[in-house]
Amino acid sequence: MSKVAKAHIALFLVALIYGANYSIAKLVLDDNYIQPFGFIVFRVLSGMGLFWFFHLVFVRERIKKGDIPMLLLCAFFGVAVNQMCFFMGLKYTTPINASLIMTTTPILVLVTSAIIIKEKITLQKMIGIAIGAIGAIILISKGGSFSLQQDQLLGDALIFTNAISYGIYLVLVKKLMIRYHPITVVKWVFTFSIFMVLPFGWNDVKAIEWSTFTPTIWLAFAYVLIAVTFLAYLFNAFALKIVNPSVTSIYIYLQPLFASIIALTMGKDELGVVKILAGILIFAGVFLVSRPINVFQNK
Repeated sequence: MSKVAKAHIALFLVALIYGANYSIAKLVLDDNYIQPFGFIVFRVLSGMGLFWFFHLVFVRERIKKGDIPMLLLCAFFGVAVNQMCFFMGLKYTTPINASLIMTTTPILVLVTSAIIIKEKITLQKMIGIAIGAIGAIILISKGGSFSLQQDQLLGDALIFTNAISYGIYLVLVKKLMIRYHPITVVKWVFTFSIFMVLPFGWNDVKAIEWSTFTPTIWLAFAYVLIAVTFLAYLFNAFALKIVNPSVTSIYIYLQPLFASIIALTMGKDELGVVKILAGILIFAGVFLVSRPINVFQNK
């Protein structure tokens, strides 16, 4: 199996992990077992600990001092701003608004990639992103309508900031992935980010009542720390070492699709023609963006 094929499998798994997370993380957050910023602190701590362990056992690679500023930027955009703006944004806006705004991420990544790492914006990628976005918007809109109420504008702005932040991270971290092993890069990203998120989440951590956790909540908590944090960031990092950020970002459109499929298996949703059409559009968009040969070029 080629490295490119492995990268796409990794990105597929990341989308699946995040898709399942829509249902699993809500078990912990909806009943206030852990407040959002406290959850972020534990995510960063677990990610840092796991990446340090695997780095010491399998990699043991040193970084150059000159790359520390770039790692700090990746920690700021890829973990601190990204996660805090998303959770805080959800507090003020609706899940529908948040999901629709996040469909702008692949577009932002494509533009940022063109500016920073000179990735070529091809007609094929533009059409693929547009088709995928249409499919994602159709799928997400089936759960409700977009709202522009005054008290939700702050939340929408924070979610959009999160989308911009994540897009910048994908582009910046690509340069580091070329120089180092993915585990080395993400280890330092999480290490630096803990100092950025701890001041905001420490009070939430102290307020946790661990005795109220049921076995189901413990399993959901473990899933977010191990799968959503460690595995998702690891697989994303591995893929970024091989493919461009625009390819990585297009897989975001698969997340609501997988969330719907998981909801269907749990009997919490129904399958219809519109959702099937949306799924076809999303897969078509992913195919066009990830395909190395431009099918629209003149032969």
